[in-house]
Amino acid sequence: MTDRPIKVLIAKPGLDGHDRGAKVLARGLRDEGFEVVYTGLRQTPEMVATAALQEDVDIVGLSILSGAHMTLVPRICQLLKAEGLSDVLVTAGGIIPDDDVPALKAAGVSAVFGPGTTIAEVATYFRANARPRE
Repeated sequence: MTDRPIKVLIAKPGLDGHDRGAKVLARGLRDEGFEVVYTGLRQTPEMVATAALQEDVDIVGLSILSGAHMTLVPRICQLLKAEGLSDVLVTAGGIIPDDDVPALKAAGVSAVFGPGTTIAEVATYFRANARPRE
């Protein structure tokens, strides 16, 4: 185990142009002691996976409000596995119907955080479930 902070990539895949929540989460996680990388808007699944690899992150948090989560999230999970990042914790947040959660978990998502989830709840989950990379 290393003493470095848990490193989180917050990504906005797809054409969703609303990033206030992702920015608030990124800042809040920094305040909680995490190292945070924010990708910015309109990332392709390939860009997210490449950023996760290059940044050597412990967690990928996907923020999606566009409704494209059933296409984008499984693709990102596939690409992370293909890059040898199977140990990276993948989470999703945003507007995701409860009915879609089981399929996202089957694709490799560890948790889905909906509207109203606090930064403290996310931080607690991350600390309990991340497997820090060496």
